[in-house]
Amino acid sequence: MNIMYVSVTERTREIGLRMSVGARGVDILSQFLIEAIMISITGGIIGVIIGCGASWIVKSVAHWPIYIQPWSVFLSFAVCTVTGVFFGWYPAKKAADLDPIEAIRYE
Repeated sequence: MNIMYVSVTERTREIGLRMSVGARGVDILSQFLIEAIMISITGGIIGVIIGCGASWIVKSVAHWPIYIQPWSVFLSFAVCTVTGVFFGWYPAKKAADLDPIEAIRYE
């Protein structure tokens, strides 16, 4: 949420400019939601790769019997994605509700 909030705050003038030339609130909302989805999916993929890689290293070095359940990978990826989209929605909604004149004037 903080990453998306900073992204909205840094691009307030851009949002105002886009809205002043005809972008609707739904366009701004979809832009930031797509960004939140991409960040969440990327983070989820990186997390799964690091988790599986670390498990494989522990299995190789310590010779522990490790078995990764596919449902746990899917569940962790789903939780990561849902959390990212949920907490990306609020800043996206806030950006979509900005007044174009106030957003352009924002410093």
